[in-house]
Amino acid sequence: MTTEALYGAVDLGGSHIGLALGSVDVEAGEYRVVACRNLEGGGYDGWEPMLDRIAEGLLELVRGVGQNPAAVGVGCPGWVDLEGGVTRFLPNLPSQWRDVPVADLLGARLEAPVYLLNDVRAATLGEFRFGAGRGTSTMALFALGTGIGGGVVVDGRLRLGPLGSAGELGHQIVDPTGPLCGCGNRGCLEAVASGPAIAAAGVRLLRSGQAPALFDLTGGDAGQVSAETMGEAATAGDEAVTKELERIAGLVGIAAANIVVALHPELIVLGGGVAGLGDLLFDRVRRTIAERVRVFPTDDVRVEPAALGTDAGLAGVLVWAASSA
Repeated sequence: MTTEALYGAVDLGGSHIGLALGSVDVEAGEYRVVACRNLEGGGYDGWEPMLDRIAEGLLELVRGVGQNPAAVGVGCPGWVDLEGGVTRFLPNLPSQWRDVPVADLLGARLEAPVYLLNDVRAATLGEFRFGAGRGTSTMALFALGTGIGGGVVVDGRLRLGPLGSAGELGHQIVDPTGPLCGCGNRGCLEAVASGPAIAAAGVRLLRSGQAPALFDLTGGDAGQVSAETMGEAATAGDEAVTKELERIAGLVGIAAANIVVALHPELIVLGGGVAGLGDLLFDRVRRTIAERVRVFPTDDVRVEPAALGTDAGLAGVLVWAASSA
């Protein structure tokens, strides 16, 4: 049995839930996972049975290592009450987990304090402490995937705001006349640059006959169009696809430039599936920051990919649990 303090981590997602027990050394910038497992199915069978599965899964890990966690962190895909440990609105899960006292319910089962945090803010914290942001003081993370989330660290501290919602970078407006976003606004970054938005742009090009390489890659099946196949089509020489991806990357660049003007961070981190577009995305974002930010030089602002991948969320809630206990 290990003698170092262990912390529990839960990364609550729609398709799966990650569980882990691990130790944290913030000063050294290190964390160590001693046991982990995934639960498939996400929260689609309702919050009560899901919390039971989470509790039992963590207890199995505890029995395996022979040591109780000092605290448990839970990353949640939505709005949470940090002080009360209550999920307020998880939009992508059935029943939206409205007003569920997760911290009290899990804490009673696990006999440990439980602390909630938005999942992308947790990933931001993970990247800051252990990943791309190590050694920085101020940084921002854009999680570019099915939706677009974000988080900011200012002067070494994760900025959460009074509701824990500071850092919703995907819901800044980059096109005032743009499409309706799921949040109810128009022209949010999420509405124009998320994975589904990129796929929709690709479907339009496919059906209008402007993307022969994309047609070949997907067999003409619009359901197979994605950010990934769009990137492949651009590499294969589809000029219209390349121009569309550059336009969308430019919108991400505008969002990043807004953050640079507001915070002058040392680092902008791009993560999530859309970041897989690689140089086409990163180079355009860097150019847009240089073009759009005129009030001070931006040569010192780096734009880099996330380093921890899907492990960022678990790493973040581990350090959240350790720092909150």
